Amino acid sequence: MNFPLYIAKRYIFSKKSTHAINIISIISVLGVAVATTALVVILSGFNGFADLVASFFTNFDPQIKVQPAEGKTMKADDPKLLKLCSLPEVANSSACLEDQALAVYQDHQQMVMIKGVDDNFADLSGIKNILYGNGDYSLHAADLEYGIPGIGLAQLMGLGSQWQGYMRIYAPRRQGQLDMSDPDNAFTVDSLLSAGVVFQVKQGKYDRNYMITSLHFAQKLFRSQGEVSSMEFRLKAGEDVDKVKEKMKSLLGPSYTVKDRYEQQADTFKIMKVEKLFAYIFLTFILVIACFNIIGSLSMLIIDKKSDIITLRNLGATNKQIRRVFLFEGRMISVAGAVIGIAVGLLLCWLQQRYGIVRLGDEAGNFVINAYPISVHPVDILTIFVTVIAVGWLAVWYPVRRFTTKIE
Repeated sequence: MNFPLYIAKRYIFSKKSTHAINIISIISVLGVAVATTALVVILSGFNGFADLVASFFTNFDPQIKVQPAEGKTMKADDPKLLKLCSLPEVANSSACLEDQALAVYQDHQQMVMIKGVDDNFADLSGIKNILYGNGDYSLHAADLEYGIPGIGLAQLMGLGSQWQGYMRIYAPRRQGQLDMSDPDNAFTVDSLLSAGVVFQVKQGKYDRNYMITSLHFAQKLFRSQGEVSSMEFRLKAGEDVDKVKEKMKSLLGPSYTVKDRYEQQADTFKIMKVEKLFAYIFLTFILVIACFNIIGSLSMLIIDKKSDIITLRNLGATNKQIRRVFLFEGRMISVAGAVIGIAVGLLLCWLQQRYGIVRLGDEAGNFVINAYPISVHPVDILTIFVTVIAVGWLAVWYPVRRFTTKIE
C-alpha cells in the first residue's frame, strides 16, 4: 500500500477543523478547471481557423508546386520537369507563369498578379467550381485572349462578371532601363477580353489580386517565351503527398523547390502558429496564478494537520513520506481541475461545433462562415493535461517542502 497516497486521499475528503480550508480547496479545483477550459477552447479555436484556411486550398492551390530555387523563371522544357509530369503518382500537371502587371480598364487601373496557365489548369485545380457569372471557363479562342479576375479585383475595377471591350495590360520590359518618359518603349502592352466569369477563392490574397489567363498570353506579355515560374501538380487519389514531394526533391536536386499546400501558405500558417503559441503561454501564466490557490489550500491544511504530522513522525514516518502526503494532495487537486476543465472545454467545443453559439456576425455574406470554427486536436488536449499537471506539481513542491520541514 502507498502510505502517503492513502493519507492524502483521507485528507482531501475528510472534514477539516476550519471550514474555510474546504472552501479554498474547492476554489483551487475550480480555478485550475477554468484555466484548463480556457486553454482547450482557445487552442481549439486557433485550430478551427487553421483548418478553415486549409479547406480553401482545394480549388486553387495545387497539391504540389515546383519553383526555381533562384530567380523567377525556369525553362519549361527542362528534362527534369518533364520527367515529373510522367511520374505514375501524378494525375495532372500545369505550367504557370506569374508576375505583376498594371491592368487598365476605362478610368480604373490596378496592379494585378497575372497568372498564365495552360489548358490543364482546370483539371488540376477545380477552378470551374468557384466561377460565378454568365460565361464559361475559357482562356483563349483563336487569336483572342480572355481573362478571369478574382471577385475582389473585379469590384475594385468596376468590372462585374462581364466587361465590355478590351482591358489593357502593361508589363515593364525585362531588359534595359525603365524610361517613364517613353512609356511605349518602357512597357509591353497587350489586351484581354472578358470570359464572362469571375472566381472566388474566399481569400483576399487571390480574390483581390489575381487575373487568370492563358500561359501563351503571359509569356508574350512578360517576354518569357519558353519559360515558366512554376509547375503545378495534382496527384492521383490515395497518393501520399509527403512521399511524392520527397521523391520529386530527389529527382530535381537543389536547383528547384518543391512545396505542398501548407508550405505554399507558409506565412499564413506561421502567423497562426505564433498566435497560438502566445495564447498558450499567456493562458499558462493564468494557470500558474490559479495554482497559487492550491498553495494557500495546502498551507492551511498543513497547519490544520500539525498535530497529525507530529503523530506520524512519532509512529516512524519520515519527512519524505510526510512531504509526499501533501504533494499527493496538491497533485490530486491539479488532476481534478485538469479533468474537470478538459471535460467542460470539450463540451463547450462540441456545443460550438454543433450549434454555433458564438457567431461571427448576424448579416449573411459578411463572413465565410457564420460561427467561430472549432477543431479539437488530441495532441493539444494531451499537451494541456501535461501542462496542468506539471504546473501544479511545480507550484506545490517548494511550499510543501518548506512548511513540512518547519513543523517539529
